[in-house]
Amino acid sequence: MARIRKRFVSLSLLCALATSGAFPLAAPVAEAATASKPAKKASTAKNKASKSKVVKATPKKKSVRTAKAAPGKAVSSKAVPAASVRKASFGPSSSVIEDADGNLSLRSSVAFVQDLTSSDVLFSKNEGAVAPIASITKLMTALVVVDGGQPLDEMLAITSEDIDTHKFTHSRLMVGTQLSRSDLLHLALMSSENRAANALGRNYPGGLPAFVQAMNAKAALLGMQDTRYVEPTGLSSDNVSSARDLVRLMREASQRPLIREYTTDTNYSVAVKGRQQTFRNTNGLVARPDWNIIVSKTGFINEAGRCLIMLANIGGRDLAIVLLDSVGSLTRTADAQRIRQWVQKEL
Repeated sequence: MARIRKRFVSLSLLCALATSGAFPLAAPVAEAATASKPAKKASTAKNKASKSKVVKATPKKKSVRTAKAAPGKAVSSKAVPAASVRKASFGPSSSVIEDADGNLSLRSSVAFVQDLTSSDVLFSKNEGAVAPIASITKLMTALVVVDGGQPLDEMLAITSEDIDTHKFTHSRLMVGTQLSRSDLLHLALMSSENRAANALGRNYPGGLPAFVQAMNAKAALLGMQDTRYVEPTGLSSDNVSSARDLVRLMREASQRPLIREYTTDTNYSVAVKGRQQTFRNTNGLVARPDWNIIVSKTGFINEAGRCLIMLANIGGRDLAIVLLDSVGSLTRTADAQRIRQWVQKEL
C-alpha cells in the first residue's frame, strides 16, 4: 500500500511539473522542425504547408514579389499606357502616346486626321477600310432633314414603327410622344436618339424608302464612294462608310449652323408626355473647356465598335478627326485626347 502511495505521489509530482512548464512536452517537436536541419527535412507536408503560409505573410516574401513585378512592368510597356489612357479622357491633360519611332499610336482600328484648310493628312490608319458606322449615320440623316425644307416646328408623333427591331435598344421617347421636327433632330444628333431619327425619316415625303434614297443621293453628290445607307438610325450594320468619306460628310455638315449647334450642345430638355426629360450629349468632350468642337457625332453597335467623328479647332487649325471601331468605352475619347496633344506638340 505504501508502495502504491509512493507511485501516486511521484505521478502527481510529474503532472504538476509538466503543467508548470518545467518539462515542455510539445515544444521540442516545434523547435526540431525549425532549428534542426534534419528535422526540417523530416517535417510533414502539413508542416510545410503551414510554413509556406507564414512565408507569404512575411515582409521578405512581399519584397520578393515586388522585385519580380518591377522588371515585368518595365518590359511590358504596353500595360503602362493603358492606365494613363484611361485617366487621360477625364483628367486635365494626357500623355501623348507614341510608338518606338516617335509616331502617334492610336488604338482605334480606323483613325484619320486631316487639316480641312490645307487638306494635309496628319495621320492615317486604315483610312480606306469600309466599315459599319453605327449612329454616325445620323449626321447624314440631319443633312437630308435640314436640306429637305420641311417645317422644323411641325409636330411629329413617335409611333410603334419607330421602335428598334434591330438591336432592341431602349428609348425614353415613348410611343405617343409628340415633339417638333426640330426637337427630334436635336435629340437624334446630340443624344443619338434612335426613335427620333426614325421618326424624321418616316415623316419625309415618300416615307422611309424615299428618305434612304435621298441619303444615298446626297452621299453620291458629296463624292462619298464608299458609303451606303439602308436606314436613318445606324442600327443596321449595312450602313457603311470610310474615313475619307466621313470627312466629306463632316465638311458638308459644318456648313449647316443648326447641325453645328445640335451636335455640340451638352444637354437639352423636352416634355415627354407631360414630364420634362433631359438628354445629354453622347460625346463628353463637348463639355470640356480645352476642346473647341465644331461638329461631333458618336456611334456604337457591336459590329461597328465605338465610333467618334469630330471637326475641331486645335491650335488654330480646323481638323477632321475620324475614329472607328474602338474597343472599350474610353478608347475613342482617349485617342481623341492623344491626337489633340500630339497636334499641339507638333505646332
